[in-house]
Amino acid sequence: MKIVIPGGSGQVGTLLARHFQRHGHEIVVLSRKPERALWRVVQWDAETLGPWAGELDGADVVINLAGRSVNCRYNKENRRQMLESRVNSTRVVGKAIGRCVIPPRVWLQAGTATIYAHRFDAANDEATGIIGGQERKAPASWRYSVKVALAWERALDEAMVPMTRKVIMRSAMVMSPDPDGVFDTLLGLVKRGLGGQSGKGRQYVSWIHDRDFINAVNFLIDRDDLDGPVNLTSPYPVPNALFMRELREAWGTRIGLPATKWMLEIGALFLKTETELVLKSRRVVPGRLLQAGFKFEYPTWPEAVRDLCQRWRAAHAGTNGHK
Repeated sequence: MKIVIPGGSGQVGTLLARHFQRHGHEIVVLSRKPERALWRVVQWDAETLGPWAGELDGADVVINLAGRSVNCRYNKENRRQMLESRVNSTRVVGKAIGRCVIPPRVWLQAGTATIYAHRFDAANDEATGIIGGQERKAPASWRYSVKVALAWERALDEAMVPMTRKVIMRSAMVMSPDPDGVFDTLLGLVKRGLGGQSGKGRQYVSWIHDRDFINAVNFLIDRDDLDGPVNLTSPYPVPNALFMRELREAWGTRIGLPATKWMLEIGALFLKTETELVLKSRRVVPGRLLQAGFKFEYPTWPEAVRDLCQRWRAAHAGTNGHK
């Protein structure tokens, strides 16, 4: 297959490109700043049609991952970029597909599990989940994140591509041992003795093991009967306190200093990020994947985190990082 990955130069795009290339597929990554890679990288601006659009004609699959990182302070300019980078890139991918003589048969569009409401009482699946933004006392930044997620999905819905199946991937945090990813960051806290609970620790963490994420993407490519929103997340989200405790145990660390809400606010200010990433309760489950018969290799966090720690250690063997 020929697989085109707009915005595929980040961690998730690299995971997918690496996997698909190993299996003999032709990979083309569209990037604002092309760098050398094991696959072909083509420049685009994620806003306007250009020579890059020809890569989609005759391709089998498009996986659009473009969008400014949400790991930032939600000031006016960053909010604008978060919204426009997602909506504009989705719209222009839709225009490019619409002009194809031989359009891709499937378009997998990145989305986010953050679209669901902050809640503790029940899990959010695609059929019964509550869309966020209306929660009582929800911070304005949380409501804005939902606004971005809704606009992102609306841009996909509005794309006129009748010959191409469209899937929105409402993904949770993808856990892999790769440098600078979410897991690597959390493990860094644990190694420094700072891997305790965040806030009250009741908020749910939705996550997915990288191999299950890759397998789910393959599953969605193959299943012509699946379209629309699909949650890509483990079936078993866990409270933050338990999530961090299991990570400490898997690494072999007993001490994990907790961080209160005010401590997190100060830390987020210095790190130029937002506390939403750790304080919002993301209790999301993969209803449609399970109903369609998808089998998780790592459905629970204890088995997943042990594998991730083992792979992290193997990747850093011979360096100070494995201690």
